[in-house]
Amino acid sequence: VQLQASGGGLVQAGGSLRLSCAASTRTRNNYAIGWFRQAPGKEREFVAAISAVGGSTYYGDSVQGRFTISRENAENTVYLQMNSVKPDDTAVYYCAASTFGAGTGLRRDRPYDYWGKGTLVTVSS
Repeated sequence: VQLQASGGGLVQAGGSLRLSCAASTRTRNNYAIGWFRQAPGKEREFVAAISAVGGSTYYGDSVQGRFTISRENAENTVYLQMNSVKPDDTAVYYCAASTFGAGTGLRRDRPYDYWGKGTLVTVSS
């Protein structure tokens, strides 16, 4: 599966942004989708994930309550709604697809088989 992340840009602190991850095939029942981010000089960090079956969602501690991951009805695009953004949210955001990953294991990058190119999010203070 091929993935394309988009929607990044410059946003002021406290504002909102929605990222999209467009997949080349249906993800519901086939692939779990995760969002990760990497800031300059830092390790890649788990942001959010949605399971392939059932649509269970998982969030990193730093974004819990502010970000929401969802899958559109047509099932080829997964969104990351980012609200109340902070300067610490500045990073390149990547989406990834996992064929067999499930549950809390989706918080790690190891279960993901496919990665898209990232989209840069910059939050100004």
